[in-house]
Amino acid sequence: MERMLQYTEAIREAADQEMERDESVLVFGLDVDDPKAIQGTAKGLLSKFGAERVFGTPLSEDAMTGAAIGMALAGLRPIHVHIRMDFLMLAMNQLVNVAAKSRYMFGGKVSIPMVVRSMIGKSWGQGAQHSQGLYSFFMHVPGLKVAAPTTPYDAKGCLIAAIRDDNPVMYVEHRILHFQKGPVPEALYTVPPGKARITAKGTDVTLVGISYMQVECLRAHHYLAETGIGAEVIDPIWLNPLDIETIVESVRKTGRLFVVDNGWTTCGASAEIAAQVVEALQGVRDIRVKRMGFASVTCPTTPPLEDLYYPNARTIAAAAHSMVNGASKEWMPEERKDLQSIEFKGPF
Repeated sequence: MERMLQYTEAIREAADQEMERDESVLVFGLDVDDPKAIQGTAKGLLSKFGAERVFGTPLSEDAMTGAAIGMALAGLRPIHVHIRMDFLMLAMNQLVNVAAKSRYMFGGKVSIPMVVRSMIGKSWGQGAQHSQGLYSFFMHVPGLKVAAPTTPYDAKGCLIAAIRDDNPVMYVEHRILHFQKGPVPEALYTVPPGKARITAKGTDVTLVGISYMQVECLRAHHYLAETGIGAEVIDPIWLNPLDIETIVESVRKTGRLFVVDNGWTTCGASAEIAAQVVEALQGVRDIRVKRMGFASVTCPTTPPLEDLYYPNARTIAAAAHSMVNGASKEWMPEERKDLQSIEFKGPF
């Protein structure tokens, strides 16, 4: 019988097992020693490993990121918890100019094996400064790896791979994914960088869903099936390095690429994926390309505006339907309550 864990439990287990395996691994950051333990992702670590390896920090992102880099240079493997990605902006010099570049600038004689955990996404109307998915900033920078796991299985495997990596890794968690459940092996395993996963098969359109949008794309897959459209759904898992080959091969088959993001479409992850696919297939076959993500306005707070602002399964399905059948045949599926639990449980 498969063992089911919540996404947060998978993160906690990965940290626990790696800390037990390797004494150089430690967890620190905002509120990791709080009773709520960052949604439970650090639960029990303080009592098990002690305050030298699990400790909270002041609200000083820049200085604490510098401390993490120093720890990594000294031979430790820190997991630095920032909570919200929005406030990584306060540590951009440390991340972009120091962590990402040190290995290159010192001719490979040093490494920065650090993991930077941060959350993205809406939850209860957090609005302009607590909802942003800014991972495309970090995809842009050589020397930084970026993981955005969707399932509990990948949450554990990506974190273990990130901890063991000798490069700095930005580990992205969408708040809504924290409540997803799926099968997770108890044994140690890794989900290494650079390999995407096809989560649903189809021949008519390729849906690439990033982070939580993977869940909405899978629901859209079921809506589209009602109309006879087969949507192939792909989870990139790692955004840098990006497995563009898997996406290209799918689009080579379907002729249509639809990328759904948790950030602004301008200069975002969806733009990069679309550009790389077009470059790979231009002159090979005709393709159609569409992106969906945030409109070019600040993240709203009120639920009615959020409903208009954020992509969902029905709006994704309607747009994909137009890609296949033409804009003249507009269609919006009736909401199905049974699809609220549809998600990719794991690669089993």
